[in-house]
Amino acid sequence: MKNEELFERAQRSIPAGVNSPVRAFRSVGGVPPFLARAEGAYVWDVEGKRYVDYVGSWGPMLAGHTHPAVVAAIAEAASRAISFGAPTQAEVDLAELICKLVPSVEQVRLVSSGTEATMTAIRLARGYTGRDAIVKFEGCYHGHADSLLVKAGSGALTFGNPSSAGVPADTASHTFVADYNDSAQVKKLFAEKGGRIACVIVEPVAGNMNLVLPQRGFLETLREECTRHGAVLIFDEVMTGFRVALGGAQARYGIRPDLTTLGKVIGGGLPVGAVGGRREIMEKLAPLGPVYQAGTLSGNPVAVAAGLATLKLVAESGFTEKLESTTRALVDGLAQEGKRADVAFSAQCVGSMFGLYFRATPPQSFAEVMQCDRERFNRFFHAMLEQGIYLAPSAYEAGFVSAAHGKKEVDATLAAARVAFATVS
Repeated sequence: MKNEELFERAQRSIPAGVNSPVRAFRSVGGVPPFLARAEGAYVWDVEGKRYVDYVGSWGPMLAGHTHPAVVAAIAEAASRAISFGAPTQAEVDLAELICKLVPSVEQVRLVSSGTEATMTAIRLARGYTGRDAIVKFEGCYHGHADSLLVKAGSGALTFGNPSSAGVPADTASHTFVADYNDSAQVKKLFAEKGGRIACVIVEPVAGNMNLVLPQRGFLETLREECTRHGAVLIFDEVMTGFRVALGGAQARYGIRPDLTTLGKVIGGGLPVGAVGGRREIMEKLAPLGPVYQAGTLSGNPVAVAAGLATLKLVAESGFTEKLESTTRALVDGLAQEGKRADVAFSAQCVGSMFGLYFRATPPQSFAEVMQCDRERFNRFFHAMLEQGIYLAPSAYEAGFVSAAHGKKEVDATLAAARVAFATVS
């Protein structure tokens, strides 16, 4: 089959032809490649074309695609059962490993997706505090639960408005939206509304408006204000967990949230999410407490096996350091190629996440992200794709490097970038 043929077929039976919006290539234009197989740092489409992959299933493939240890763990678990809907030893093993690796997590509840994890964390924070209002930051994405699909109204101190049809206005009215990296705004919001705020939820490193790093003092301010006003601080580490450091962003920056949401890497590519945190908050979950959460496939044995195998690889000595070194080589090389082409371009990374920006310096806020030259990115994206480099099909998504990427893949990417920059200069 050809990619174009499959896309035409898909659009007849699937809305826009895809099961998650960004896959439709609406942001960059063109036809998405339909992927057929993957191995290591590479994916192949249905036409047999090979790509160096920097999407990594949007983050989970930290060890690389179809790692033998992960595949073997999946096969062994599946040979015993596909699903139980009952307690298993493997889910206890995974919970214990998460509690060991993530500094703030004393107890953890497994779920089936990052969205489910953040939805549960917010319900738990509301149940624990007895308050309704939540704070999120413009440009941070926490899944598609109603309370989180909200954008700013007329500033941080006004109520938000729904940014998706189907989200009731009265639901959105409980969500305040602030500017990422604006500590003064956060302090003002708490000074005026602190008694109503159940929680603050944040990507400690923003990865859903491209990659934006926390500025000095921002995460510290969130911790201080939540502590002062009795609100729950939630770190959404669905993306950053085990990618920016072995213990996540909280380990890298030395900030302990009250709750943490996880996903992606902890499933090794299969659907797993988790919410974890302080014991006194976690014990508010049913059946111990009044906050209800349940899931038929929570702790699925096959998915848990994949996650366990992946985390054991990630925890090996030298794994994270080598991965960071490869990511740094990629980012520095791309920045040099952009400079050589005399293009307004910058790049940065943290752990194995990276961001590419068609502006002179990396952005520090959502407003600065929106100043990037999107059309130039789109041309660059297609030039790279043509040469077999698969980047995220959006100017507003972070990229991911895996342990399977090495000098060979970085060199191939930089050679392709040299050509691509020439097309956009």
